[in-house]
Amino acid sequence: MQPRFEEIDYQQTPLGEVILRRRTMQTLGDKEVYEIMLGSDFLMSSLFTVVEEALSTLGIAATEKNFPNAQLDVVVGGLGLGYTAKVALEHNTVGRLTVVDYLQPVIDWHKRGLVPLGNELTGDKRCNFEHGDFFRRAISADGVGFDSQNADRKMHAILLDIDHSPSHLLNERHASFYEVEGLRKMTEQLHPNGVFALWSDDPPEDGFMACLREVFTQVTTHVVPFENPILGRNSESTVYVAEL
Repeated sequence: MQPRFEEIDYQQTPLGEVILRRRTMQTLGDKEVYEIMLGSDFLMSSLFTVVEEALSTLGIAATEKNFPNAQLDVVVGGLGLGYTAKVALEHNTVGRLTVVDYLQPVIDWHKRGLVPLGNELTGDKRCNFEHGDFFRRAISADGVGFDSQNADRKMHAILLDIDHSPSHLLNERHASFYEVEGLRKMTEQLHPNGVFALWSDDPPEDGFMACLREVFTQVTTHVVPFENPILGRNSESTVYVAEL
């Protein structure tokens, strides 16, 4: 029994073709699943959101601990289907959320309500979408930080979900970000005691942990299990949480 597919939108971007599609998984009780594809790469599926949500939960928990009385400025790198942003906004401590995404069509899908969380995110006044390159903004390569209206704005937390892992990249030009110099440059946009959290589809990597420990005072990894109905078993991904 084959799932039914619907291609909702298709756009060409500087990174290649990006596709939003919806399919009904008849083997899962006609479950409706949204997927974002970049060429042949899966960027996001609404079937697997546990670790994206854990990225916000774990990252913001560390930030709330370090800034107990603050209204938090939080950056999310990578919009996808919006699950990391959604969970961040569930925290009343988040006063402003900036979501940076390189793919304008992904931002447009949310603004047009073509994805399930689009109206919820665009309807929250704390949430702002920024079209741009997270990695260039992380190091202020163009003189612009994460907030295009205020390049000097400091953040309490940066939550990143773009590459598959620090060693399995969507684009090789991202590689230098995951090294000590790139991470240290990013921290210039964090408040003292700020937090950087990262989603990875791979197990914890010793080399990347070593880089984080050169820049941050405390680094923890969380292996997060989630049900994988496609494989018929649990899978695991990793959330790194690093504190200045």
